[in-house]
Amino acid sequence: MGSPGLEKARAKMADAGVDPVAIETFAHYYRLLEHGETGLIPESTIEPVDIERLADVEVPDEVAADAISATVTIKLNGGLGTSMGMDRAKSLLCVRRGLSFLDIIARQVLHLRRAYGAQVPLLFMNSFRTSVDTLDALARYEDLRIEGLPLDFIQNKEPKLLASDLTPASHPDDPDLEWCPPGHGDLYTALRGTGLLDRMIEAGYRYAFVSNSDNLGAVPDARVAGWFASTGAPFAIEAVRRTPSDRKGGHFARRKADGRIVLRETAQTAPEDQRALADLDRHRYCSTNNLWFDLVAMKQALDEREGILGLPLIRNVKHLDPADPSTPEVVQIETAMGAAIEVFEGARLIEVGRDRFIPVKTTNDLLVLRSDVYAIGDDFALEQVAAEVPFIELDDEHYKLVGEFDKRFPEGAPSLQRANSLRIDGDWTFGPGVAVVGDVALSGRGAQRVEGNKVLDGEG
Repeated sequence: MGSPGLEKARAKMADAGVDPVAIETFAHYYRLLEHGETGLIPESTIEPVDIERLADVEVPDEVAADAISATVTIKLNGGLGTSMGMDRAKSLLCVRRGLSFLDIIARQVLHLRRAYGAQVPLLFMNSFRTSVDTLDALARYEDLRIEGLPLDFIQNKEPKLLASDLTPASHPDDPDLEWCPPGHGDLYTALRGTGLLDRMIEAGYRYAFVSNSDNLGAVPDARVAGWFASTGAPFAIEAVRRTPSDRKGGHFARRKADGRIVLRETAQTAPEDQRALADLDRHRYCSTNNLWFDLVAMKQALDEREGILGLPLIRNVKHLDPADPSTPEVVQIETAMGAAIEVFEGARLIEVGRDRFIPVKTTNDLLVLRSDVYAIGDDFALEQVAAEVPFIELDDEHYKLVGEFDKRFPEGAPSLQRANSLRIDGDWTFGPGVAVVGDVALSGRGAQRVEGNKVLDGEG
């Protein structure tokens, strides 16, 4: 028997119909948490890692074509965009020309199928809150679904635990707040528990390409697929050089004890190691969350471990109601899917360009994506046409929530193709045809307006 808190959590998950393997995976991490496991990766146990560049790799066309034809594309789509004031799938946000993230992703894959004459499946890992909206939005693409495979599967859920005693938290006024996703490391548990892993292998597929639905740079690329297939590696992640904006984020390193590549997240870094975490010369690469794995190798690893890969624990402390700091503190047990890199002997990293890493986490990112910094080609891939991606900092009070952001750009985003930076302090509404050049900062009290067709160049 486990502790009373674990048994209560088990019973709660079973009553909610959670998959038994997901319950056992949760129990594994609960025991680690109970015994004081923090998931921290001390700086003294790791060293920097050097990796190869995609730009230096030669991939024959036939190798690329064969590899992409054997690849399943999976998009993580469980996020609601709550930090931007949304209550439905963030991927439903309009990006350009009336097209949402979902529209562009669907069209990228449909174009890929035509280009290679291949039945490349597209699946979304949804949460119980995003599935219905996502499938409704994709219904217009009647030929998107591949026979024998679904368009989506649902990630598991687990109870939030009171930080005081690790028992399941209760919120009768809104029971949904009692639950949380187990982090995107749940991908592997969900694929196994739904039987999808076996079904994909039986259908003749060998590889999976996984990325976030809010990263439109993450096109299932035949050249990367060819590189991965030719390595024979069981697992790989696309990495990018860290920039100053990545200082507070996770990074790759090599574990001294066994030489395995590890992904250290901010939540796994002790306070005394934060300076090393932020050292861009020491730890040069961060994850795009674009990863590749061999379906057969993944099945073997999961079978050997009875469904539990044993990814490093991430102990995430929040309030029961994230919007109400008066509610009790809770612990959310999480894992990161990229951390699976340390599970596999011979796992690889490949450095890719920033054009494969264009995540939208805030309305600052959304403004860039809606502007002319990127063009959308006939293949629906994003092409950066500006020399540099400008730095954007919008006033949270007026622009953080999508509804308020949209009000202030009623005619669409300004031209940012020649901009270095745009900082807005205050409440500014933009007319049509505005262009930002160089470094521009706007400030002022009360509602302000930038008239249509004005060029803002920071000079006046």
